[in-house]
Amino acid sequence: MKDVHLSRKLELEGAQRMSDGAGGFEETWITLGTLWADMRARTGRTRDGGELSLSSTGYRVIVRAAPVGAPSRPVAGMRFREGHRAFVINAVSDRDPKGRYLTCFATEEVVQ
Repeated sequence: MKDVHLSRKLELEGAQRMSDGAGGFEETWITLGTLWADMRARTGRTRDGGELSLSSTGYRVIVRAAPVGAPSRPVAGMRFREGHRAFVINAVSDRDPKGRYLTCFATEEVVQ
């Protein structure tokens, strides 16, 4: 296993549904905590949507583990934020047998 260098400060965000007053809801993101991470870009692609293109890049994000059920433990559907950039978490797995680190597979999408 390669060494882990937790050198990027990320905010962990979770989706929260708020009533819109008309029987529906709005989805807002709330910050659950700050995590230090080791981020590595994986693969990327661009999809042409006519006037706009969507660029999508996958990332492998390694963070310290938190107990199962803790709000500071990333799960699929949450996202990491770094400034104006958002990385949607697609999957999470243990990185090592002792459970010290988690590997999160995330995607960043940018409209061009």
